[in-house]
Amino acid sequence: MRNSKLYKSQLQAYDRSVKYGPMQAFDLIKSMPHVKFNESVDVAFKLGIDPKKSDQTVRGAVPLPKGTGKQVTIAVVADGNAAVQAKEAGAEYVGFDDLIEKIKGGWLEFDVLIATPEAMKQVRQLGRVLGPRGLMPNPKTGTVTDACGDAVREAKAGRVEFRADRGSCVHVPIGKIDFDSAALNENFEAVFRALMRAKPATAKGVYMISCTVSSTMSPGVKLDIRELVRAMQ
Repeated sequence: MRNSKLYKSQLQAYDRSVKYGPMQAFDLIKSMPHVKFNESVDVAFKLGIDPKKSDQTVRGAVPLPKGTGKQVTIAVVADGNAAVQAKEAGAEYVGFDDLIEKIKGGWLEFDVLIATPEAMKQVRQLGRVLGPRGLMPNPKTGTVTDACGDAVREAKAGRVEFRADRGSCVHVPIGKIDFDSAALNENFEAVFRALMRAKPATAKGVYMISCTVSSTMSPGVKLDIRELVRAMQ
């Protein structure tokens, strides 16, 4: 695969053999040539877990102090007081049977789906529709709750979910390229700490193996993961 002129010029902006501190890495990424749209900034972790073992699942959610820079559309499956709270908190779509039927018919014009524990009896029927898109509500990510108002406010403020894939990697967006480096670093630290807290008790050896940050169109910049672990313990 041939790299574009933009990508090649970005590679010349730093030493790929060096592992940087987070602030250095964010400064580097922001200083690189970029395309015209406001790119996302993402962080990728390689973890020392065995994803084939159910007791080594790494999954959760964390609110980003500086937000995601993205407008989030929220749907809530609830009734009664929980539905009222969701509407007051700013959820775009709130319903119960009507919303479930709408989703069953293929409607997916939302970024986050929140449901009460009672509603999950019906929402689970949508697994084939929601599962592959990562939209199925889950207690571990705070999207199955009776406190729907709080969940909506958190999602609106900039909560991101994380989950280790089959390769033991976790990819999380931490903001936009127009964020300043300090804001990106604050969001990054929140994600890093959440991942450390999510370490499975059965995971053996080194848990945080490597970490890379990049923007949508840039190459990855490696972080000094050992220094990060020491600094945040």
